[in-house]
Amino acid sequence: MSMPCLRGNVLRLAMIVLAFVFLPGCGAKPEAEVESFLERHWVEPLPPQGTPPAGFSELEASLDPQACGKCHTEQYAGWRESLHSRTMGPGLRWQLMLMNQEQGNRCLRCHAPLAEQKALVALELGWPNAPKAPPPDFVPPDLGHGGLVCAACHVRGHERFGPPPRAEAAKDAPHGGFTVSKAFQDSRFCAHCHQFPDDGPRLAGKLQEDTFAQWLASPYAKEGPGRQTCQTCHMPDRKHLWRGIHDPEMTRRAIDVKLELADLGGGRREAIATVRNRGAGHHFPTYMVPKVELAFVRHDAAGAHELGRQLIGWQVDTGITREIADTRIPAGEAREFRQPFAAPADDWRVELIVRVLPGEHYERIFRDSLGRAGQLPAAAVPVLREALANVEAARYELLRVEARPIAN
Repeated sequence: MSMPCLRGNVLRLAMIVLAFVFLPGCGAKPEAEVESFLERHWVEPLPPQGTPPAGFSELEASLDPQACGKCHTEQYAGWRESLHSRTMGPGLRWQLMLMNQEQGNRCLRCHAPLAEQKALVALELGWPNAPKAPPPDFVPPDLGHGGLVCAACHVRGHERFGPPPRAEAAKDAPHGGFTVSKAFQDSRFCAHCHQFPDDGPRLAGKLQEDTFAQWLASPYAKEGPGRQTCQTCHMPDRKHLWRGIHDPEMTRRAIDVKLELADLGGGRREAIATVRNRGAGHHFPTYMVPKVELAFVRHDAAGAHELGRQLIGWQVDTGITREIADTRIPAGEAREFRQPFAAPADDWRVELIVRVLPGEHYERIFRDSLGRAGQLPAAAVPVLREALANVEAARYELLRVEARPIAN
């Protein structure tokens, strides 16, 4: 039995670069400087860092995020609270116990991309190509579980990289300063993990990871003053937060919700929820894991009566072999969700409760897998239980709106 992680697919960098250039709606050819940098920076797979420069201190050489946090305190504090710091959480770790090294590295490509991280995971899981020698001193023993660490984006061959500085950099900066690239402010930087190439895995003809292309087709990608990149929304003021649908404030900014009632005649009514994607620069939600639940509740003299529930999202089966429905809302567009019901004669109103299920697809996978716990490695079961508890705890209520019938 093998449960592939969502991004567990071999992606060649050349195909990704071609996807950026030729995806519909991309417009003008990307800046050569950014394209060239990304081709070097996200070479597949990332090579080991190698021996640190002789003049580096222990702190400068370290790949430990805490070492980076000694000077970059604000960035480190944001990263620690972000999902990027938890990409190697229990939801992936229990799956890795079921995989061979080739399968696992497909997931680690984005979840723990450094060569040093992959080596530690291989040692932990006893994969055949695990290194024979212990890791060098600049690799902390827990780096394999560190997720998308600072060095995954900012360090190659012990050289530091980052966006153009907002102030003049100190001439005696640690680790020899850093190399500047505008790529860190470009949405294509994020596409390495948030976009499959055109020949990548599909379901019902749709790429399983398609966020960058969704952004390209949105009003936010248009050139000019209104242009917004991934970083504009998810890293405001260069904060290392990457907040998305797990964050209530971010989700409230993404949508408008309106509830109306229609008279169908014969004592029948219909509640119409209109949800507009006004703030997300891609589909809402962007891919198959998160869902937004709309619960329609009628309140009358006898109490509260749930009329039905509907989901916003890309609904697929747990084996990712069959599409059930796709009710995602593209950027700038709206979708109606209708719920018919019988209206009582006395005073009544309808309430719409909007709940966010950030890990809905994983919830179903994890529950199904626990039903077959006897077929899993014993060590995987407690990690799987923790993973299910985590995704269930991530659910939250976003908002409530109500509508009353218009008196005749």
